[in-house]
Amino acid sequence: MMLRRLHQRRLQERRQRQALEAGERLFPFHGGLRLRHHKTISCEHPLERTPLPQRLYVPLLQQSGREAEPVVGEGQQVLKGETIGRFRQWGSGCVHAPTSGVVSAIIKHPISHPSGMEGRCVVIRPDGLDTWIEPEPADNWQDLSPEELLRRIRESGIVGLGGAMFPTAFKVSDARNKGIHTLILNGSECEPYISCDEMLMREQPDSIVLGARILQRAVGAERTIIAIEDQMGAVHHALRDAVGRSGADAIDVIKVITLYPEGAEKQLIQVLTGLEVPSGGRPADLGLLCQNVATATAVARAVVEGKPLVERIVTVTGNGIRRPRNVLTAIGTPIADVVEQAGGYAPGAARLVLGGPMMGFPLANDRNPVTKAANCILVLTEKDLVAPQGELPCIRCGECAAACPARLLPQQLNRFIRAGRWTETADAGLADCIECGCCDIVCPSHIPLVEWFRFGKSHLRERAEERARADLARRRFEAREERLDRQKKERKQRIAEKKKALRDSRVSRDRIAEAIARSRKRRENDA
Repeated sequence: MMLRRLHQRRLQERRQRQALEAGERLFPFHGGLRLRHHKTISCEHPLERTPLPQRLYVPLLQQSGREAEPVVGEGQQVLKGETIGRFRQWGSGCVHAPTSGVVSAIIKHPISHPSGMEGRCVVIRPDGLDTWIEPEPADNWQDLSPEELLRRIRESGIVGLGGAMFPTAFKVSDARNKGIHTLILNGSECEPYISCDEMLMREQPDSIVLGARILQRAVGAERTIIAIEDQMGAVHHALRDAVGRSGADAIDVIKVITLYPEGAEKQLIQVLTGLEVPSGGRPADLGLLCQNVATATAVARAVVEGKPLVERIVTVTGNGIRRPRNVLTAIGTPIADVVEQAGGYAPGAARLVLGGPMMGFPLANDRNPVTKAANCILVLTEKDLVAPQGELPCIRCGECAAACPARLLPQQLNRFIRAGRWTETADAGLADCIECGCCDIVCPSHIPLVEWFRFGKSHLRERAEERARADLARRRFEAREERLDRQKKERKQRIAEKKKALRDSRVSRDRIAEAIARSRKRRENDA
């Protein structure tokens, strides 16, 4: 393991020297792993489009947060790009029909979520015409205000296509209010099998550059950096040529060393700028905004062509796939249909994974639909799977801490979580864990650290929610007690005022009676 870390450090130093010779300046980040890549097998063929299935299952949960509310009904005819689900929050986007057809049902269906839960899906029966709604193109997007650009992005349902599915319009708007000087487009795919972004950058570099320019204007950034891996030579040339054709002089294409998890937002920012996003903070706190290259392409299409996000590129790969490749598929297409486009399952296919081998999650079946976050469908064989090994006691070797890119102490976090010491767990920085799996890979005791960290995060969230509910109940109780006390004082004050008024009225009557008596007595004396 010491030799592996030494080898990785030498690779970083060599890349640093190469970057300096090329006029670039890169910075290392802590930890990480040098993983063997398997991207070539899926990049040997040009991008293909999958045919429309018999049914599209479009999840209403297409972003981080809550489900969208359906705005269509069973039996309704819809056009491609028509809104079928809308969110109530301002920062949220919309869900659109991936093709024209008839809404056959709105049902509960598996939605390709790590929890394995089901969610509401709008089931569309395609009519085969693929008829678009009337688009709202922008003949000259430079004339549009940043607010208008944000409106188009929001209404097009664009979310982070790197996997987080955070609403792009909300992220850009929030960053714009904080003052952004640099926009970073993330094209560094560090997962060993995923190559959808590389294929996109090869075949559509002009759309990426256009999306970068639009985002740069929307957020008010002065500069844009497109980060790619140093193994993507063809991509580098394609993007540099596209930048030259665009005439933009504030866009740089920079190659970073292929080291997992360099594609993570915080690690990529540190490599490019030398700055570390503070714990609990966001890149916007440093004047930076990070977006995926596929998100930039979706932004360009939404603004310039007026077309919402209804399809994405998916890598279909692994030894369990007959013809690995990248395909352009409609959102809502069942994974089984996408696998069929890649030749179907190969003999020995044993496990279906959505995402990469490091951060992806297994699926129980292939009926799940493609979502906006589905960047890879990975099928592994029995030979690819490591036989489960029994967990051994932690030997405190420190390999997990050396590999952790977030500079955490995984063995200490694991001890705190297992002991139920939640205050110490939170103080040790569990929220900063990116669940990259580096600690799992290097642990000689085969401890499922990431599983424990996910459990710890969920427990901390539950505790936070309980505290929030308790605080709300306490505030409501205090407000009730204050209201009752105020009402009691007001009631006492009203009674006192009534008594005083009554006493005043009695005094007035006595004075009047005395005056009448004196007047009567004078009249009697005068008589």
